[in-house]
Amino acid sequence: MGRGGRGVRAVSDSSIEITFMYRGVRCRERITLKPTATNLKKAEQHKAAIEHAISVGNFDYSVTFPRSARAAKFAPEASRETINGFLTRWLAAKEKHIASSTFDGYRKLVTLRLIPALGATMLVDLKRKAVRDWLDTLEVSNKTLSNIQSCLRSALNDATEEELIELNPLAGWTYSRKAAPPKEDDVDPFSPEEQQAVLSALSGQARNMMQFALWTGLRTSELVALDWGDIDWLREEVMVSRAMTQASKGTAETTKTAAGRRSVKLLKPAMEALKAQKSHTFLADAEVFQNPRTLDRWAGDGPIRKTMWVPAMKKAGVRYRRPYQTRHTYASMMLSAGEHPMWVAKQLGHTDWTMIARVYGRWMPSADDQAGQKAQKLWDQDKFRDTTQSRLKENS
Repeated sequence: MGRGGRGVRAVSDSSIEITFMYRGVRCRERITLKPTATNLKKAEQHKAAIEHAISVGNFDYSVTFPRSARAAKFAPEASRETINGFLTRWLAAKEKHIASSTFDGYRKLVTLRLIPALGATMLVDLKRKAVRDWLDTLEVSNKTLSNIQSCLRSALNDATEEELIELNPLAGWTYSRKAAPPKEDDVDPFSPEEQQAVLSALSGQARNMMQFALWTGLRTSELVALDWGDIDWLREEVMVSRAMTQASKGTAETTKTAAGRRSVKLLKPAMEALKAQKSHTFLADAEVFQNPRTLDRWAGDGPIRKTMWVPAMKKAGVRYRRPYQTRHTYASMMLSAGEHPMWVAKQLGHTDWTMIARVYGRWMPSADDQAGQKAQKLWDQDKFRDTTQSRLKENS
């Protein structure tokens, strides 16, 4: 690269070339100077001054190299946007095109994580190392680290599409730490005795919703989005196609995955809960379950916990678990009863049963002493038939 690898070299009898990095691009520019030892030293000093200006954010390409073809590309107007400004603009544009729950997740990551840490950095100056060094300081799980990077990577992809930056510094790269020893999973289902105690502590709409949740495995967000038109009384099924979170502010949204849109078979306890609920909301032909205090659709998980769930746990004397445990309770009940894992997976809205086996494996009935006997019997029958046929051929 010339002059001992210092980024300065003679390229002709009347010019010297200097090489430096700017906005992730290796730049080479010529200075009209005879390449004497003194001038080469001056070129090194000039290069050092340029790199210092770049490091403090004061470098103006068009001023330093007004005749360079790169000057227009690196015009100051294109580099004045900070990470703060870009992410704020990006977030506002995203709100129209993504689900409310996804947007709320992005908003929290941008406002609480990314802008405080990286907001002052110029968009074009963001480097992977700066992101890695910052992430290394966070005392969060690998899942949270992944969520932060996913949000930033998506934003930088859009910046690349807008030609604000040449390359996404996070493309093809993910930062993570050595995984900590796995914690006990969150699966903590209610026993039959606990279920009865909680149901006895509830009445009316609250009891109906609790019983329906325990015997369908619906997520809370799916439960509150349910309308009477989703019930197929002849087939005894419920069509799950929408979810409503607090972030959606009262607006039901389609489920995030195709597997999430599903028909759930209604077992007898679930049908009984629906029939009991008809006297409360059926004639309005809208939401199935309402907040008994307001007679409006539940707004999400938060109000359910505060006004119905926590008081019921205390009254029943049952150890507190979050409402999502009704879903885990349903899965564990079905598997303990010997229902096929693939059927349970479809009921819950999963594409396959690998997650079911991983999370709920201990509730699957273990093999008994007779396991494998059916297969062995078929083998013995086939073997006997082949042996018989061979003997008949030998005697013919």
